[in-house]
Amino acid sequence: MNRLFLLIILIVQSSWCQSGYHVFPAENPKTPGTPSGDGSLEHPWDLQTALNSKKLKGGDVIWLHAGVYNGRFSSSINGETYKKIIVTARPYERVVLNGNINSKQSAVLNIRSSNVVFRDFEISPYHLKTRNEDHPDFVKFAGIDHLSGTNCEFINLSIHGNNGLGIGSWNTTGGTKIINCLIYDNGFIRRNGRGAGEGIYVQNSSETETRLIGGNIIFGNYYKGIEVWSASRDANREWVKNIMVIDNVLFNNGLPAKNPVDNIIVGTDDRNGVNIAKNIKIVNNILYHNTDFQTNQANGDAPCLTLGFHINAPIENVSVKNNILLGRNNVLRILYAKSIMFNNNKVYGGYLHIGADNLDKKYFNYWQLVENKYFTKNGTPFYVPKRNKLGFKDWQKRYGLDRKSEWMLNRDFDLPDILQVIRYDDQPNVYRLTLFSKDGSTVKVSPKLFEVKDYKSFEVFDVEKSDKPIVSGSLNKAESIMIPMEHSSDPNKTLNNFGVFLVKFKN
Repeated sequence: MNRLFLLIILIVQSSWCQSGYHVFPAENPKTPGTPSGDGSLEHPWDLQTALNSKKLKGGDVIWLHAGVYNGRFSSSINGETYKKIIVTARPYERVVLNGNINSKQSAVLNIRSSNVVFRDFEISPYHLKTRNEDHPDFVKFAGIDHLSGTNCEFINLSIHGNNGLGIGSWNTTGGTKIINCLIYDNGFIRRNGRGAGEGIYVQNSSETETRLIGGNIIFGNYYKGIEVWSASRDANREWVKNIMVIDNVLFNNGLPAKNPVDNIIVGTDDRNGVNIAKNIKIVNNILYHNTDFQTNQANGDAPCLTLGFHINAPIENVSVKNNILLGRNNVLRILYAKSIMFNNNKVYGGYLHIGADNLDKKYFNYWQLVENKYFTKNGTPFYVPKRNKLGFKDWQKRYGLDRKSEWMLNRDFDLPDILQVIRYDDQPNVYRLTLFSKDGSTVKVSPKLFEVKDYKSFEVFDVEKSDKPIVSGSLNKAESIMIPMEHSSDPNKTLNNFGVFLVKFKN
């Protein structure tokens, strides 16, 4: 199967090479891209010319050649529903978009396009002088602003180090997919000392096109990981709905600003009760904040998931299934939720925060909480502000919830070493591996977990120091792959009990 897949890829790439258009950095000494080029290999375009070209049609490919592209860029090209335009780096060539320049554009890549695929390149600044807003040399810029246009795809992008959010995917961009991206270290310190800059900020006003956020690794941003959110307080329509968040791993968002915040939040700040976050699915994600599980650490706020935000805008029809939440106090906050499903999740923290309004207004009658496992600091796991904490049996008896769930103290907590193995559909030789080791010891991984019969060797990369492999070897000789969990003593890095790795197999 792998050889057949490779043959198909080679055939497709060959056809792309014949019909594609070529882009080089303007500063390339041998073949600079220019506005007067025709997109051929001999006379390539610069990037901005390519992204505005009227010459492009559905099915065309824009090949980005290796180098640093300095500037802020805007895209107005449009493909077709079943024949998207593809903007991609050439295979095995490193392409970096550097937005650390003076510009009126808000992001490195500003997109007003439909049916375009952006994939396989980096968005990261060079020579950034400061991450502090009050510094005279501070320059603010996001990675991507998808401002308008539908059915775009963002695949296998690396977005990091930008002085703003990673990706903003706004409400009129229905059908967008953000898949297998690496989004980290975006944001800055505000003048008030707080962090700003989310990994992904997403909205959706479409009734028919679901927004997909899947398979991404999102960590160490200065503010929240994923915000399914609107900050508008005076809405007259709905634009936070029909969104799927699946198979992502998010950890230590807020840590660079020394303030762990939500890895995921779902809600709005609408005071009119019109713009309600609804029809949201959060499935099979792993959410983590630095926590010492050997000492049963639980003190200090470190929320992983917040559901609902304002009393006038309780979320509706939100489904949370098969997730792992590892934090401290406020690990899970259900603030204002009119109807939710919270099933088969594992939660570790100081306590679970339940908004009193959910109980007073009897929203809990529309909740389904089933087969969850909770681990908390003491015998009263549910905290209701301005009320007494609730023991697990009281919670079950009073509100009829979690009847098939379990609760235990933190000291009884443990997880298997291997939390998740996910194969990248677009890169059949690459797997994402999420590991847990309570005492920080090396984890043994069997090659049998992977479909590797057509590969000869492997390399393992820690996503927090991904410039070179931490382990490599031959599959013929390896009965198991030994992965060290030690990161570093840096307080802005993940503790040794948790890690996310990319395992790449080679012929």
